[in-house]
Amino acid sequence: MTKNKITLALAITAAIGISNQASAAGFQLAEYSATGLGRAFAGEAAMADNASAQFRNPAMLTYLKGIQISTGAIYVDPNIDIDGSHTLFGQTSTSDFANNAIIPNFYFSRPLTDKATIGIAFGTHFGMRTDLGTDFKASMFGNQAEVHTVEINPNLGYKINDQLSVGAGVRYVMASGHFGAASPITLPGMINKGQHLKYMEGEDNAWGWQAGTAWQINADNRIGISYQSAVKLNLEGHADGVAFDGFKNGRYAGTLPLELPASAEIASFHQLNDQWAVHASVNWTDWSSFEKLEANIPQLGGNHHIKNEYWKDNYRFAIGTTYQATNKLVLRSGVAYDTSAVDEANRTQTIPETDRTWLSVGAGYAWSENLTLDAGFTYIFAKEAKMVEQEQEMPMLGKFEGQTSGHIWLAGVQASYRF
Repeated sequence: MTKNKITLALAITAAIGISNQASAAGFQLAEYSATGLGRAFAGEAAMADNASAQFRNPAMLTYLKGIQISTGAIYVDPNIDIDGSHTLFGQTSTSDFANNAIIPNFYFSRPLTDKATIGIAFGTHFGMRTDLGTDFKASMFGNQAEVHTVEINPNLGYKINDQLSVGAGVRYVMASGHFGAASPITLPGMINKGQHLKYMEGEDNAWGWQAGTAWQINADNRIGISYQSAVKLNLEGHADGVAFDGFKNGRYAGTLPLELPASAEIASFHQLNDQWAVHASVNWTDWSSFEKLEANIPQLGGNHHIKNEYWKDNYRFAIGTTYQATNKLVLRSGVAYDTSAVDEANRTQTIPETDRTWLSVGAGYAWSENLTLDAGFTYIFAKEAKMVEQEQEMPMLGKFEGQTSGHIWLAGVQASYRF
């Protein structure tokens, strides 16, 4: 599989994901299916619309009938702006610097017995891309970042009895990306505008796991709990830049340890009557494990401190509704609130993490007895937030103070077929 390159931005900012501006906190992605998108991913660990359910809780495989295939994609359109002032170079701004993306997915499930069901998922939990350009006067603190992950996730669900199901799976994560910080000016005879101050790219593959359970309280009420382990990466690639080697213009092999954080979800589903259902969830991500970044460059003496991060745990709260309008048509809606994983003092311009509010609508249509088509649409308000960028060890670079604002559009489609 072709892999993009991985960043020191990871290094410098915490593994940035295509989702950074677009969905969950940090560089975490929530966009695993258009079905869930239509309800703001509310109640996911307790719901089983199609084979995609295993990606959030493998225990939900036991609720699927027959052999199922589900595939789709979500289009992410982040519109993020930064405006502020640098102490040396004055006012500066950049707009719409987070790149658009299409996030595909594929899921398969098959019953083995009346109690056991296997499945496999292809998707992603992390990703992002930003490019502030070299005209941004604070580009010395970071001007480009990309992280790309692809996950292969085989799962097994087992129905213990009519009330309790359990599930587990392994996660194989392939990751790559790049990060760069560039000079915003030209110093004749020393450095040119846009020249790398710090740049690193790399890639790695690593293993993780997930587990979940579902409790069918009665015919109309269900609770689901799921957990995804941390995944420890050691991004391997090369680095260059004057901040590393003092204008020697060398290129050096290096690695960057990076831990993708653990996360958990508790969710509920409640069928109120023949037409209406409500569902809700609370998600937690262990971002407090992300304290600092250090790159290892053997040719330059080993470990190089990149940046202190001091992130904090993030929480997501969501509630949604499902309305069975006709025998063929189901309507969905949801709202969600994501808390930021970083405070003002630690927010960075390549990953301007902030609180977000989701508003979602969606629909599903039973094209035939076996084929269902789903669509979802979401608008995300990103809370305006302040940021401060400076290098404590290099005060001669000055300081940038500013604020970030913006919004994100998400649109997805899904097709599910049952044999």
